[in-house]
Amino acid sequence: MGLLSWLKEHHEVRRRVLAEDALKHLHACQRQGRPATVDSLAGVLRRRPRRVVELCRRMEAQGWIRSAEGQLRLTVAGEQLGLQVIRAHRLWERYLADEARVPLSRLHAMADRREHRRDAELMQAMDAAMGHPQTDPHGDPIPTPQGALPPRISERLTDWPAGKPATIVHIEDEPAAVFSQIVAEGLRPGWRIRVIDSGPDRIVFTDENETYILAPVVAANIFVVEAAPATREPSAIALTELGVGRSATVWKLDETIQGYTRRRLLDLGLTPGATVTAEYRSFLGDPTAVRVRGTLVALRREQAAHVLIRANGDKAEMNHE
Repeated sequence: MGLLSWLKEHHEVRRRVLAEDALKHLHACQRQGRPATVDSLAGVLRRRPRRVVELCRRMEAQGWIRSAEGQLRLTVAGEQLGLQVIRAHRLWERYLADEARVPLSRLHAMADRREHRRDAELMQAMDAAMGHPQTDPHGDPIPTPQGALPPRISERLTDWPAGKPATIVHIEDEPAAVFSQIVAEGLRPGWRIRVIDSGPDRIVFTDENETYILAPVVAANIFVVEAAPATREPSAIALTELGVGRSATVWKLDETIQGYTRRRLLDLGLTPGATVTAEYRSFLGDPTAVRVRGTLVALRREQAAHVLIRANGDKAEMNHE
């Protein structure tokens, strides 16, 4: 391939990437009920309005968008293409989080670079290998191959009443500074929480193990639904609560943990019915060395918290150190 041909192909790829990013923005605006305009698109794409106007003209000629009264809207064809891009993005995020163990704070940018290379067979194979996940690591629903996208019905944590159990279902990843603060707290979709106090200056909530205090502007990026009735049996505790020298039986792994980490815990022998003994816990409480199926393994607290056990006795089995 000659230089001119390469430059032409590179230019076309960049134009396609910009158009697909624009489709994602328009889809997000329509789903959230807010207007999409040339100015809003220019801000998202980081392009001058004049360039965005040219982009919109090309997209309108392709039959992907229409413009009326200063607002941009997707056509049926544009919505379907946008959903394909969104599906690829969220599948990549799920893969990078579960299989490649990429930190949550880096997922969005890495998936942004991969979503435009979405071979249909690759997407299908990735989806099947991960067990057809329904949400990405942020809690956003993953569109089906046919383009169906279930609605997300939830409320902001700032609007949730105190004392009512809730489950985190989505964490907004914009703005990045706010998202980074939430990630630093270790909060994840799937966590069961309860608001203790809600006011104009702070939101205080707990997962029954730790207490968290966030500014309302940060807590507003966390979306919750009413928690389902607790599925733990009265005798079930997390492995983190097992006292050193005590033994217990593995009940199950928490459903919130998936992908590579889940498979690793299963490979270590932490399967239902297995006997596990807490042999040693470091001075700072993390990690803990446990013996399972004759092998001594070290588990970080964040891993052990997902292993639910039935103690081989009463509450004396729990760790009160």
